[in-house]
Amino acid sequence: MQSRTASIQLRSEKHLNSSEIQTAAPALPATRFRVSGLRWWIAALIFLATLINFIDRLTISILGPVITAQLGLTNLQFAKLTTWFLVAYTASQGLSGKLYDQIGPRRGFALSILVWSIAASAHAFARGFVSLSCFRFLLGIGEAGNWPGAARVIAEWFPARQRAMGMGIFNSGVCIGSILAPPLIVWLQLRFGWQTTFLVTGSLGFGWLALWLLFYESPERHRAITPEEYALIKEGQAAVADSRQVGWLKLLRFRQTWAIILSRFFTDPVWWLYITWLPLYLYNARGFDLRKIGMFAWLPFLTADAGSLLGGWFSGHLISRGYSADRARKFVIVAGALFMVAGIPAALANNALVALAFISVVTFGFQSWINNVQTLPSDFFTQQAVAAVAGLGGVGAGIGAILYVLTTGWVVDHFSYTPILIIAGLLPLLGTAILFALGGRIQKISLAQQY
Repeated sequence: MQSRTASIQLRSEKHLNSSEIQTAAPALPATRFRVSGLRWWIAALIFLATLINFIDRLTISILGPVITAQLGLTNLQFAKLTTWFLVAYTASQGLSGKLYDQIGPRRGFALSILVWSIAASAHAFARGFVSLSCFRFLLGIGEAGNWPGAARVIAEWFPARQRAMGMGIFNSGVCIGSILAPPLIVWLQLRFGWQTTFLVTGSLGFGWLALWLLFYESPERHRAITPEEYALIKEGQAAVADSRQVGWLKLLRFRQTWAIILSRFFTDPVWWLYITWLPLYLYNARGFDLRKIGMFAWLPFLTADAGSLLGGWFSGHLISRGYSADRARKFVIVAGALFMVAGIPAALANNALVALAFISVVTFGFQSWINNVQTLPSDFFTQQAVAAVAGLGGVGAGIGAILYVLTTGWVVDHFSYTPILIIAGLLPLLGTAILFALGGRIQKISLAQQY
């Protein structure tokens, strides 16, 4: 029965008649130019923003061996640089979520990328720990908006069965940015020095901003959207559409909100561990020089990209085959958590490349996991609350990451990376158990419950 229902739904999406289209999209802007599959181009724009976001974020991580030496920073001080970023990033995730829900993603994204591009470029003028900390703080304020904003855009532009794939496309910007960053940043550093490197990477966002303002509008206002596509993306939203905003206090009354917050609190630190410490780990614990870091440090992010796309595609594939969103999302989430256990053998491996291979399994698992967890705000809540809930999830992730990054700096200074990597292999199992225990069945909360 479930499979039959799903097949009927898919046929209805493909064979909407003209009267249904007119009902779904009665007031689209008049134009002669329409783009088929416009939502995929919108996802590509968000992908590009996320790619730039991570190049800007990782510049200091990849230049860690150079900057710590030139500025005389300890491992704990380097951890504090990330902590200042994360403090701002965590606070801004919640604020950005509400901001995007109120002013919309067009203006919200423009503001976010303007702030983070200015901050990223300003790193070139740092002269010590204090100034570098200030610039990292400002970068965190700007970069945080990317995630609740992207969740809001995907919820607006994609039907439910394609949202995880849409999230996978934008999330792959994390991985592609992380793949491109090591060789690009190392080449810029060796050729021009670290100050120029920050100026070049920081300037990328200004070019994206011009594209965004030129091409992005909401589905209701976009002149290039076809009536068929508008009807498709609005199909699952019609029953839950509501113009009222939902306050934080109201959202925090739901166990589903806390399921997202706490699961990310325990699991996101795994990702932050590797994007923050991988170059220094390879340099200090595995004997890599800067050139080898440029040659090999991108590998875990290549597998992360595969995890992001495969995790998003597979849950959508299961839904199209008749599985409920609950079963499809949970299957991929559990699989991702199990892959992340590979952090334990990574810590114990004697060979550096074997350790890097296990770390690559971890990053594959994390991106599969987070890609589906980030769809949960739109699975549980109405469109008007998606960015706010996504932002609250980001707050939980940020607090967990702050604690773990600081702990990593202290443990590495006094002991080694081994206990940190082992604990990181276990945290996803805890985070997933909490997610399922609190979240319950993955389905839309009724309007009567939400308001």
